[in-house]
Amino acid sequence: MSANLCRVLREDDPEDVLPDGTPAECDRVGDSRADFSQKHRRHGVNVQVVADPAGNLLWLSPALPGRTHDLTAARAHRVIRICERQGVPVLADRACIGAGPWVTTPIRRLSGREFTTTQRTINRALSAARAPVERSVARLKSWRIFRKARCSPNRMTAIAAAVLTLERQRRECPVFRNPRQGLPVHALGTVLADGGAGIE
Repeated sequence: MSANLCRVLREDDPEDVLPDGTPAECDRVGDSRADFSQKHRRHGVNVQVVADPAGNLLWLSPALPGRTHDLTAARAHRVIRICERQGVPVLADRACIGAGPWVTTPIRRLSGREFTTTQRTINRALSAARAPVERSVARLKSWRIFRKARCSPNRMTAIAAAVLTLERQRRECPVFRNPRQGLPVHALGTVLADGGAGIE
């Protein structure tokens, strides 16, 4: 898993990376308590997304139980540590506040105080810089299985790997336009041949 992220960062050499977490709802549960997200009020898994500044999906993490906090998931997958070792800056959201000096996060408003003009400007600039990863997550959600998976949460890691492979093919091959339009036969063959390469 970590070796795969290292390889992706070396090959793509992005100026910075944009991590985000997204829930993938499942209608079948393994551990009902662990798989239930209090934030999203549903059962499923937590998948971490890493995108480049252009919004291209670079990496999808193995699935963790839905109740896992995004910062906990990022630490479990060593996302921040790997990016720091590779010298790639990380632009994260409020979920990663406290992750360390290598991670740029929004300024938190203190209780009883308002943002200064400078602080508000900084937060807006960071939000604009992170917009591409929001589009990446939206594209990921265009795959129906990420909106409502009718399978065991234990299978979501392999499914995420297959989707990442297909998304890479979509970028490289113009025949991939919209996941809702269906997949060409040779596309499915590519995924099977690769074994869903993308997560180790």
